[in-house]
Amino acid sequence: MSTSNSTTEDERVYAGIFGCIMVIGLPLNAVSLWILLRRHSFKSPNAVFMVNLALSDLIAIISLPMRIYHHATGTPLGIITCLFSVIIFRNNLRSSASFITFISVDRLLAVVYPLRSRHLRTPCNAWKGAALVWGFFLVVNIPEAIGFLKHVQNHTEHNCFQSHYYRSVTRSAIIYLQIVFLVTTLAVNIVCTVMVSWTLYNHLSVSAKVRNKVNVMLIFAINLVIFCTCFLPVPIHVLTKSNTSITPLVCLTVLSCCLDPLMYYFSFDSFWKKKEDVGRKL
Repeated sequence: MSTSNSTTEDERVYAGIFGCIMVIGLPLNAVSLWILLRRHSFKSPNAVFMVNLALSDLIAIISLPMRIYHHATGTPLGIITCLFSVIIFRNNLRSSASFITFISVDRLLAVVYPLRSRHLRTPCNAWKGAALVWGFFLVVNIPEAIGFLKHVQNHTEHNCFQSHYYRSVTRSAIIYLQIVFLVTTLAVNIVCTVMVSWTLYNHLSVSAKVRNKVNVMLIFAINLVIFCTCFLPVPIHVLTKSNTSITPLVCLTVLSCCLDPLMYYFSFDSFWKKKEDVGRKL
């Protein structure tokens, strides 16, 4: 009885955490998206990647009521609802990691190779990269959805928010590939951070052109924190086949939706100014 009561309390705590993330993250990302579209438009690749990141976070936040309902009431979700929620969560993790890495690489090119990268740092190329990310992960969703439906057909009960269920419907190859993908993107972010910090503090000519070096480095710091605390724990937990609950780690992953707007603010010296006043600033 005590174990059951403890489990029920934990579920309510999870419902409260997801609720807080939704209440905070929804307006933050909605306002950030509005500012990015209205004030900065798509005149810089940085803005393009941030718009796509904000869209990914908004989609993830919109799916949170399903998790809140499940944890608050203990009611199992329907097959389609469960599939929808899980696919959105996985796509948010992957797409967020991709767009954050694109933002880091764009900052690297802007600071370290400002002249040689002009032909690469265009809105057109940024949209091509964003389209590639969305298209690739949508294709990956096909075998995942098929595996999910096959598992449901062979089991009368399911709980798609548990780690053992995640493993049962996901091929090991996909889990390993996701780990490799996240570690690779993290490595890219680390390299970008080191190169930009080295350039800013060792090349006076470049450093003088960057108006706010602290903001630039804060962007990279936020990126690394998001990767280490939000993106890596869930796939590592699944890979290690731990029997502990995966829900606290999912809470950390979804928390990235509240941290990403900080990056938007620090990315532009004039975040609130009109787009014609901002131009192509770093």
